[in-house]
Amino acid sequence: MEIASKKDNPGVVIPPPIIYIAIFVASLFIQKLFPLDRNFFYSEIAANLGIVLILSAVVFAAPAMIQFIRSKNPVVPVKSASSLQTNGIYSVTRNPMYMGLLLLYIGIGITKGNWWTIFMIPLVILIVQFYAIRREESYLERQFGEEYINYKKKVRRWI
Repeated sequence: MEIASKKDNPGVVIPPPIIYIAIFVASLFIQKLFPLDRNFFYSEIAANLGIVLILSAVVFAAPAMIQFIRSKNPVVPVKSASSLQTNGIYSVTRNPMYMGLLLLYIGIGITKGNWWTIFMIPLVILIVQFYAIRREESYLERQFGEEYINYKKKVRRWI
């Protein structure tokens, strides 16, 4: 497979963290319009679960960010990748930053006590999957060819 040009990129113009933030803010707005009971969120179980999810987010996202910086790959998906990441956290999931953002989204939703945030998880996943991940995967296939295809066979998209 021919290697794509340096100008080629995933074409993800809206930074994916903005998607998570926008849906989170929308969930807060919906909670104000259609309030749902928040009693569960005041429990010790919810508080601990929120903390565990937020810490888990760091476990996924921080090593991925460090690995990207060390390999001189752009974190912003409108730039060309300089290398394919397949080891470290990338041997567990092909998208550790998105996984980390999802865990952070859920953890903050729980700590803020908002069922709407939880109900909107499928929407977040669908938008990120179809808007960002699919474009990035197509790009990585163009850029790295067989190497990326083999990597996809070994490592799952999320976890």
